[in-house]
Amino acid sequence: MSAVFYAFLFLWYFQTSTVRAELKHPKNLAMITLNTNYMLTWDWDQSSSESGAVNFTTQYVAKYRLTSKRLSKKKSPVWITACEKTWRRSCDLTKFSLYYLGIYVLRVQANVNGDVSAWEQKEFCPDTDADLGPPNKVDLSPAGSDLDVFISDPVTSTNISMKENHPELYYHVVYWERSAGQQAVGTQTLDSSANIVTLPNLKPWTWYCVRVQSRYDYYNKKSIFSSPHCMQTEGATPWWQIFMYFMASLVTFFLVILLPLYSCFRCYKTLKETWFPSVLLPTPIQYLWDSTGYDIPRLVSPESDSELLCDRVTVEPLLHILPPEAVPAPLSCLEPDSRHSRQDSSGSGDSGVYSTGGSSGLRQPNTSHSSTLAEVFDLVQVKIQDMAPGLKAQHVNVDEGIVDMCV
Repeated sequence: MSAVFYAFLFLWYFQTSTVRAELKHPKNLAMITLNTNYMLTWDWDQSSSESGAVNFTTQYVAKYRLTSKRLSKKKSPVWITACEKTWRRSCDLTKFSLYYLGIYVLRVQANVNGDVSAWEQKEFCPDTDADLGPPNKVDLSPAGSDLDVFISDPVTSTNISMKENHPELYYHVVYWERSAGQQAVGTQTLDSSANIVTLPNLKPWTWYCVRVQSRYDYYNKKSIFSSPHCMQTEGATPWWQIFMYFMASLVTFFLVILLPLYSCFRCYKTLKETWFPSVLLPTPIQYLWDSTGYDIPRLVSPESDSELLCDRVTVEPLLHILPPEAVPAPLSCLEPDSRHSRQDSSGSGDSGVYSTGGSSGLRQPNTSHSSTLAEVFDLVQVKIQDMAPGLKAQHVNVDEGIVDMCV
């Protein structure tokens, strides 16, 4: 009975081993690296299992732990699991900060429904196997007719310069003159370990393009080139351009400084002349302004007597008013060649006395003629009072004026 049991156990173990041997392991392990960024990839035959049922486990260990006899006598090396039971065919090892000068052993195993494959291993040394990246940044700056190239070092995953790992790192600079159609003309090269490089012997006022590559000759590492950067060189500034800059600065100064100042001055002057005029109003108008009590001055108030009493006045000739019998007869002189003399007398009016050379006395004016003039003025005054009964009649001085009489 015991022999049958052992035979059955042997058959079960043999079948189990056959199934495990039939599960294929991952193949073509490769590292995709850039500075200190590491990604392990592999291939696997999908036909050996059902789709979606497979997962992978990735582990690593330092190589010196495998080859050290002192460690192997005490205990087996401890493998560190980087990715466990993942369906991806890659594993990122960047976050584990592998020592750049160390040597590591990486291994990957497939697992299908509890059945595992054999381990596939690969050695990896970052110092020799990791690819070198291009400069982190490249800038250009004109330096007269030359160009200054500012190069930033490639950095690690923790933003540390790669010169910490490769002290002999340098840069290979390629530059050329850009012509029509973005074609490269006369490509030139320059090697430098400095972060600032000056490109000499360039043409003034010409466009040049630059790209940079990182290199490390000990392990013959070369990065890809950075993207091209183009800039135009400078040269001596012509006199007409200096003059144009000067005129532009003057115009800008006038528009920005003088014009606003002049506008403010004009506004201030206009407001001052409007609210505080230098020429005062005449005295009558100022009196009307103060007496009316209104903001708007008025020449005549509504209660003025002139607006209530004024009426249309018709002026008629004097001859129409006088009756025919009141018109005096024309005066005649006895001696037409007589000399006239006028004497001034003090009084309310002027009177004239005419004399001849042979007369020894003065002749008084005609009394009837003076009374006739008085009647005419009285009649005119009565006519005006009839036309404007409300107005106050002014006294007409009959004696006013000069009367010429012949003697």
